[in-house]
Amino acid sequence: MKYLMSVIDDESTGYDEDGSGAVEAFNERIGAEGYLVFVGGLDSPATATVVDNRGDAAIFTDGPYLESKEHLGGLWIIEAADLDVALKLAAEASLVCNRKLEVRPFADE
Repeated sequence: MKYLMSVIDDESTGYDEDGSGAVEAFNERIGAEGYLVFVGGLDSPATATVVDNRGDAAIFTDGPYLESKEHLGGLWIIEAADLDVALKLAAEASLVCNRKLEVRPFADE
């Protein structure tokens, strides 16, 4: 089953000096173990553009959909046997990236 592990960032906590190396090592390990489908970090919410094409013409609005202290800072998509495995990996990911994570299964998996 595929799970989305969303990194919740508030930009108040930086990585320690070895933080990015720990994240890279974690990514390499879960890739080698067959869990990793995709991983990526996101730029600041200030770089976002909201697109709404539900009306007569598309409307493009600079900035994030919601103004909030916390935002999506990055994500992992993993393949895990069950929620327990996904939560174990999320706990490790939270430790190495020094952020909270939200874990959610993909629908219809």
